[in-house]
Amino acid sequence: MELYRMLAVEPMHWYKWHVYFGDERCLPPKHPDRNSFQAMQALLTHVPISVENIFEPPAELGPVEAASRYNSVLAKVGTFDLVLLGVGEDGHTASLFPGHEIGDIKDAPSVLPVFDAPKQPPERISLSAQRLSRTQEVLFLVTGEGKRDAVSRWKKGEDLPVSRIQAEKGITVFVEEAASPTG
Repeated sequence: MELYRMLAVEPMHWYKWHVYFGDERCLPPKHPDRNSFQAMQALLTHVPISVENIFEPPAELGPVEAASRYNSVLAKVGTFDLVLLGVGEDGHTASLFPGHEIGDIKDAPSVLPVFDAPKQPPERISLSAQRLSRTQEVLFLVTGEGKRDAVSRWKKGEDLPVSRIQAEKGITVFVEEAASPTG
């Protein structure tokens, strides 16, 4: 969230931005644990971006209906310019968890329903690995000592959800010292 607060004071062409969410928890729209609510509070209500350019997933409808509706929204969207992601302690990214469907095959839907996430709440939606990879660039921000093992495993080439994300022009990874395997 600190990154969002920093971006809010930077002069940018916010009117050109279109914001989509990589995953969302199936909670009420203004629930403090929703990614979209947190992004609105930390950044999007503080910059001159049109509300018509913010595409919040209707996750409050449950995984199946929300995934279906967000798939319809994304069907009209080409390649992303930038995808911003984090990495979880188990090597997950967005809500693509190890041992779960991550949608990395060519014909995977853009949005997947998630029913049994190992983190609360268990019901979510997530952009598939295929859709997250349809981007010019990916930026991973990794913070927290608990991520150190996952980052080490990722660097060694272990097959984790995070390792399935690609980008046309490349991937940039910023790792906080506490999360760095050498940190």
